[in-house]
Amino acid sequence: QVQLVESGGGLVQAGDSLRLSCAASGGTFSNYAMAWFRQAPGKEREFVAGINWSGGTTYYLDSVKGRFTISRDNAKNTVYLQMNTLKPEDMAVYYCAADRRRATTVVRSANAYDYWGQGTQVTVSS
Repeated sequence: QVQLVESGGGLVQAGDSLRLSCAASGGTFSNYAMAWFRQAPGKEREFVAGINWSGGTTYYLDSVKGRFTISRDNAKNTVYLQMNTLKPEDMAVYYCAADRRRATTVVRSANAYDYWGQGTQVTVSS
């Protein structure tokens, strides 16, 4: 059973940066595509960024392109989300997720992901 633990969330001002981390244990991390999702109050969970096993393929939500960067360190079993120039609309609970059935491709649907972290809150004040 894969366990995912996010960290790095917090309260920041608009324009600030945060780096989220997601540490994986209990599985073969390099076999999984990984992704970050977020969910704001009253809204559906949405795909933010995804990365394949090698880091060679990444995808982003249009509204975060150029501001957010997803990366991974397979030696540390960790995936990161660097978030720059944060906006109030980025405020949400951020979740990392692992897709154990695909390594080379990234799927944007939450239904494709088998393992989820508990989430970390990101609050952006204007």
